[in-house]
Amino acid sequence: MDLKESPSEGSLQPSSIQIFANTSTLHGIRHIFVYGPLTVRRVLWAVAFVGSLGLLLVESSERVSYYFSYQHVTKVDEVVAQSLVFPAVTLCNLNGFRFSRLTTNDLYHAGELLALLDALQQKANFKHYKPKHFSMLEFLHRVGHDLKDMMLYCKFKGQECGHQDFTTRRGCGAPGSLAGSTSVLAVGCLWSSLEKPRVPECCGG
Repeated sequence: MDLKESPSEGSLQPSSIQIFANTSTLHGIRHIFVYGPLTVRRVLWAVAFVGSLGLLLVESSERVSYYFSYQHVTKVDEVVAQSLVFPAVTLCNLNGFRFSRLTTNDLYHAGELLALLDALQQKANFKHYKPKHFSMLEFLHRVGHDLKDMMLYCKFKGQECGHQDFTTRRGCGAPGSLAGSTSVLAVGCLWSSLEKPRVPECCGG
């Protein structure tokens, strides 16, 4: 008895790719590599599968190329204002007064409120001192900080400006407190000399 298989019997055995195609979950492949002779149905499935795979590769490569090109869209809206109003600016110095400008008369009237009598004993010696008239408003303007010393650079609407373009107003502080002790210099001016000359107006207090 011959144990060898005849050629006709061996041709009926499925190939490895046929086994893989029938056990694979890849859509359509099992309709291409089927058992049996070549049919029109298998050809149509093969064309559809190859076409779909080619379309997938083309679209994927195009999207990957687009991603690495780093495309972006920048939208900028620019609105040109015909007239600009200078904003109100408030400058507050924790050191409310310039000690170099203090006089004996200032210390006589306001030294105790400023707690300076112990620190400045020389000017605070009132044994032979005759007090003069004292004005708190004049005291604030004379001893308070000067905008000229505080402004380093100013530019508005393309033109340079300086301390002479501003007016200052020094508030009187809260009731029961020393005038100007918390907000010594408040500057808030409207400066629009490009349209027409205008006297700066103080907006802060």
